[in-house]
Amino acid sequence: MSKDSDHIPGTFVFTGKRSQQGLKLNRFAYSLHEAKNREAFKADPDGYMDSCGLSDWEKQKIREKDFKALIEEGGGSIYMLIKIGAVTGDGLADMGAQQRGETKEEFVKTRNVPLRQNM
Repeated sequence: MSKDSDHIPGTFVFTGKRSQQGLKLNRFAYSLHEAKNREAFKADPDGYMDSCGLSDWEKQKIREKDFKALIEEGGGSIYMLIKIGAVTGDGLADMGAQQRGETKEEFVKTRNVPLRQNM
């Protein structure tokens, strides 16, 4: 691999460096695969995020549902952030629209397949 392999115009490749940067964020997101953790997060989001060691910046971006910043600046893996979206009610279409700077409706119109209602 070349040293520039993570420089694909218009995208943020999830590299080892980004993985290290977003370690706590991605561990937090992964933890939401367990029902007890999802319930703890829903009951007390700040308390649960604190228990996972998230930074103030990470907590703020999660509260704002700023998935784009979590990926681009926070080292978040889209696969892990989908777990957060499942708890907050933000589906992949919401995240995709945010990545492209579009409304969800605009984004969905560009898809070649029908998406489920709970996108």
